[in-house]
Amino acid sequence: MSANDIHIQEHCDHEIESAGGLHDKLPPVVETLVAAWQTEDCFDHVGPVPIPSHTSIIDIIYQVRQILFPGYFTKTKLHGSNLEYYLGKETTELYERLSKEIIMAIRHDCRRSNLPCTRCEARGHRMALSFIESLPDISAMLSTDIRATLSGDPATASPDEVIFCYPGLLATSIYRMAHELFRLKVPIIPRIMTEHAHTLTGIDIHPGATIGPGFFIDHGTGVVIGETTIIGSNVRLYQGVTLGALSLPKDAGILLQNIKRHPTIEDDVIIYANTTILGGETTIGTRSVIGGNIWLTESVPSDTRVILKRPELLYSGRKGGTS
Repeated sequence: MSANDIHIQEHCDHEIESAGGLHDKLPPVVETLVAAWQTEDCFDHVGPVPIPSHTSIIDIIYQVRQILFPGYFTKTKLHGSNLEYYLGKETTELYERLSKEIIMAIRHDCRRSNLPCTRCEARGHRMALSFIESLPDISAMLSTDIRATLSGDPATASPDEVIFCYPGLLATSIYRMAHELFRLKVPIIPRIMTEHAHTLTGIDIHPGATIGPGFFIDHGTGVVIGETTIIGSNVRLYQGVTLGALSLPKDAGILLQNIKRHPTIEDDVIIYANTTILGGETTIGTRSVIGGNIWLTESVPSDTRVILKRPELLYSGRKGGTS
């Protein structure tokens, strides 16, 4: 090996490339970004305005699930003698964490909108307490959802499987806790919760929707339930169902706030896969069955079966052979 070869090996390609980096080209890009964020055309959150922690809110979701389903999602083995201690510890910690995030959410709205003092500290503590006081009712509601799943899905006979594995119950669980916070008028936190469920399951339920007991989403991927949807008791949805709004005007975000835009689904209705039901005046009557791949923008009376006429299937291929 020659001396020249040794010299080349001592200076590998990586060292040569690193020495020729283009770091000096980055400051102009940063300057452009900073200038853009100082205009009204871009959105940022730079400054002293507090904002809730996305990570903390997701942690709160899972702490609530540990309380609602004791023993399922905990490392600690629970039994009768330590259950009260465990729940007391968890609810106290939840109260403190949730109060903090709610206070920041209220304060964020106040400062962003230049509102007068709304006593965010006291309101945040009251809202957190009201949410914790609602946990027994949420637990009872989820019990009806689990029973509806067991009675409606022959693929499982175990509540453990439903609680651990079913995306429909996961999305419904997070929706039910988010809906309570939405009802209490907690800013932004309910949406963070339900969008987390959407990310995990593909099921998009707005926290403002009203959903009765015994709710069952089978499979679930692609289900969309809008803010002003009203769903009665013992309703079953399959994957790809959309309960949405009709075509909206350009400035709908302002004009149609607090106006019912999504359908009403009455008790004991079944809606099969990939069906779309739209409109605030659209009502699906009690005990009706809506088949798959249906598009509805008008109401359906009670005890009605709506199915799509069987399409004509066309087969093509070589005569006398396989296609």
